[in-house]
Amino acid sequence: MSAPDSLLSTSLCGIPLRNPILAASGTFAYGVEFAGMVNLEALGGLVVKGLSREPIEGNPPPRVVESSAGMINSIGLQNIGVRAFVKDKLPQLARIDTAVFANVFGYEIADYCETIRVLEDHHGLAGYELNVSCPNTSHGGMFFSSDPSLLAEVVQAARRVAHRPLIVKLSPNVAAIEPLARAAEQHGADALSLVNTFLSLSVDARTRRPRIGAGFGGLSGPAIKPLALRLVYLAANAVKIPVVGLGGIASGEDAAEFLVAGATAVEVGTASFWNPAATVAIARQLGAFCRRERLRSVTELVGSLQFRQGL
Repeated sequence: MSAPDSLLSTSLCGIPLRNPILAASGTFAYGVEFAGMVNLEALGGLVVKGLSREPIEGNPPPRVVESSAGMINSIGLQNIGVRAFVKDKLPQLARIDTAVFANVFGYEIADYCETIRVLEDHHGLAGYELNVSCPNTSHGGMFFSSDPSLLAEVVQAARRVAHRPLIVKLSPNVAAIEPLARAAEQHGADALSLVNTFLSLSVDARTRRPRIGAGFGGLSGPAIKPLALRLVYLAANAVKIPVVGLGGIASGEDAAEFLVAGATAVEVGTASFWNPAATVAIARQLGAFCRRERLRSVTELVGSLQFRQGL
């Protein structure tokens, strides 16, 4: 194992990180599946595939389609369920010296709370990431992520149950990110992560059908990076809690851009599909970038963007 690079050392919600590079949820399975391809202890951390109260089979295929400078997916949050996770996956993760976050989602507030309650009884996790980009079935299908009052309810409920740090993952599919960022902060979030994927549609003109089995899907990859950077900047300037940035990061310099925009750490997602070791490569490239810039610490980049916001 290579020695940690002290230049990249940082922290998130009081959790020490070897570097600010985390593997994003939904792109790194449950983490243990990548152990043979990636030195997991060279990462700042990883976020496991979204966990629900009960197992979910997911959406009909096809689930993934390539797009210009990115990909569209509609997996349907397929997962083994929280109880299978703590039995079969978490014991292996607990032996890895890196910060592990459990991504949690649900369709009612009770789903989030019960999933967290199960996780609270087990060792090996540094914190939770709440995926709030789900329709609340008890409120007529309105998305938690699009309404500040609904978001406040789920964050507040999760906060009462969770004793570990709570990161709230915000959706970009909203009119304004700032009210949602503030609602999450005011009701118990220790940090925010953004952005989740952008709703999109890919059409096959020959068959006159969507290319994704479920119709719409989430766009990710380099195509969304400029959009994600803007939202990270706006959110970071709206709250006092840390922000984790993600959206199209494929190089160390991409990661540096998110830090400059206000992120404390970043998550790497789609890049892991074309290179399973992308996270480790990006951490190494970020270290090289910091040395070229003659920085004493990667934290010097955080929130250093200088410009006058215009139209």
